[in-house]
Amino acid sequence: MSEKLTPDAQVPALKLPLVGGGTFDISQESPENFTMVLFYRGLHCPVCKNYLGGLAALLDDFEAAGFSVVVASMNGKELAEKAAAEWELGRTRVAYDVTLEDAKNWGLWVSKAFKDVEADIFTEPGLFWVRPDGKLYLADISNMPWARPDLKNLLSKVGYALEHNYPARGTYTG
Repeated sequence: MSEKLTPDAQVPALKLPLVGGGTFDISQESPENFTMVLFYRGLHCPVCKNYLGGLAALLDDFEAAGFSVVVASMNGKELAEKAAAEWELGRTRVAYDVTLEDAKNWGLWVSKAFKDVEADIFTEPGLFWVRPDGKLYLADISNMPWARPDLKNLLSKVGYALEHNYPARGTYTG
């Protein structure tokens, strides 16, 4: 069973191969402000195609706001390459081979296929902002493909959060 991540605490390890070569390793990221890790369902998902297309269009803006960005799925290399190319994701870093253990460690919902076009198992959407020190700042997970945060709205809040030293929320354990 997946467990929720704790805001303002270290995120779990995540080391994945990237389309085009190289490796994404959350522990090696050094953004000015945040690393955004966006888990998507996989090539079979038309909602993911539209959402990641929107992210690709905003990538320059997120980078200007001090983000490093990666999208990741349980798809293997071939399907991830196909998604990157067919969905025209441009410079977006596309990682693949998310394991079931990774998904559980990050608190993601995992689904089993009910249509032939779907992978046997896959993660449902998750979006995380991780500070340069590896601590979780923002988390949004869903158990449905169409429930995802508005990326333009999130981007519009970065300046406020930084200017006002807005803390990670959800830390009360009383």
